[in-house]
Amino acid sequence: MKTSWARVDAPAKRWLLVDAEGQILGRFASKIATVLMGKNKPIYTPFIDTGDFIVVINAEKISVTGKKMEDKVYNRHSGYLGGLKTRSLNEYLVKKPEEIIYLATRRMLPKNKIGRQMLKKLKVYAGPNHPHSAQQLEKFEI
Repeated sequence: MKTSWARVDAPAKRWLLVDAEGQILGRFASKIATVLMGKNKPIYTPFIDTGDFIVVINAEKISVTGKKMEDKVYNRHSGYLGGLKTRSLNEYLVKKPEEIIYLATRRMLPKNKIGRQMLKKLKVYAGPNHPHSAQQLEKFEI
């Protein structure tokens, strides 16, 4: 049996519109990562980016289970001594709600050059407004 790989000039990528209102963060991010990688298509090839573009709206209305809103902590380090900065999920939701979905999805993609290329196809917006109306967005249910 012969294996068929996707070609680099594969069919055009679609633009999908996803609403994050009422979705659970981890499950939502894993499904977005699957679509970004192209695993939902029959032409999936691990070393070729066959995924679609995703526009996420209403990121500020994402939900989490349990006490994660107070307990979950995001760490950043500046590289200097004592440069560890921590911020809770609740603080991120107030200041940068789109960053929550971006970080959760980034950690579910491959950690290499193609993973960074896939992440560029993710557009996240806090509210219902977005500047991608020129692309024919298809409503995508998760």
